[in-house]
Amino acid sequence: MAYQYVAYNSRRQVVKGKLQAVNDKAATELLSIAGYQVINLKPFVPFFDRDKWVDSLYQVKTPDVVLFYRQLAMLLECGTNMGAAMEMLQTQVSNPLLKKVLRGAVAEVRGGSQLSAALAKYPKIFRPDYCQLLGVGEQSGNLEGLLRQVADYMEKEETTSKQIKGALMMPGIISVVALIVVALMITFVLPSFGKMYASLGAELPPMAKAMIALGEGAKKNGLLVLLLAATLVSGVVIYIKTPSGRYQWDKLLLRVPLIGRVNLLSELSRYCRSIALLFRAGMPLSEVMPLVIKGSGNKVLAEAMTNVQMEMVKGEGISGPMSKNKLFLPMLVQMVKVGEETGSLDSTLQAVAQSYEAEAGEKIHALIGLIEPAMTIGIGGVIALIAVTLMSAMTSMYGNL
Repeated sequence: MAYQYVAYNSRRQVVKGKLQAVNDKAATELLSIAGYQVINLKPFVPFFDRDKWVDSLYQVKTPDVVLFYRQLAMLLECGTNMGAAMEMLQTQVSNPLLKKVLRGAVAEVRGGSQLSAALAKYPKIFRPDYCQLLGVGEQSGNLEGLLRQVADYMEKEETTSKQIKGALMMPGIISVVALIVVALMITFVLPSFGKMYASLGAELPPMAKAMIALGEGAKKNGLLVLLLAATLVSGVVIYIKTPSGRYQWDKLLLRVPLIGRVNLLSELSRYCRSIALLFRAGMPLSEVMPLVIKGSGNKVLAEAMTNVQMEMVKGEGISGPMSKNKLFLPMLVQMVKVGEETGSLDSTLQAVAQSYEAEAGEKIHALIGLIEPAMTIGIGGVIALIAVTLMSAMTSMYGNL
């Protein structure tokens, strides 16, 4: 990491400069060895950070992290020390961004940091709750087992996510193709028929007149329509990136018919697995809840969990506060209550997670079977309307002739 400093040299002159170091402490030690007395030291932030721009071109995917966890667990079980294992894996990684991150983590480990602390400095790649869990494994001597548990859990999350994306991909492709076909028909086909009918002096039915007028208007103002559509989409994307916009978007995702239920089940199963995993490792709920909330992918559910945490701190438990919010489904509330009463909260939450994942999978398959025929009927209806409009115009023209 680059640092810029202001310091006194041996002649008591003020000097400025930059140097590379693992952390603040290492940078200060290097300057002291060189005979400098540090006045000010801070990370160097260039006006144009080329490395940061290059890193933005790459993305570390979940399978890459899962593979890293599994290979690290295997190397540690074989007796390889942490620093050597990390260096070995870092050289084998093909993703440039992950290679850079692991290079920094190796430096941290070589400098005396624990694995959990080294990985926690990269929260966008290594989730904070998992890093905390690995810290528990380091303290208990069960790091290899927890590395495998985290990898298993991440694979299950990835499978559910892929199922949801797969359910939405085909309808999305069909919708785009349908919009392109309809746009071409309205923009090019209908105006051509309109000119032909006008040259023959035919009296067209009202529906045909409206459709042809729509086509001519789309052809004349197509660029303006595309510009307005692009502006609208850009505005929506920018709004979603704001805190209030993200909250409203997440609320919409939970309320969309059919898909909303799947999203809710997926998020709840994720909460249940995370809490069960951390609680089983020996962490108290007062530490588990903030980590789970921080790793949440839905702001609405994160707010609901925050309210549960506040009530829990007051001594209300978890099931009681959950019962006050409809987002927490009845089965979850009942199972949490049973877990609290019997002292088996981790087992009951694990069972709830499995049940919700199974239900989400069934609903995804049902959704795929429902959406595709609906899309086909909708597209066929639009095309049929255009065809009937053109045929009615031709019938009217022949009648006049």
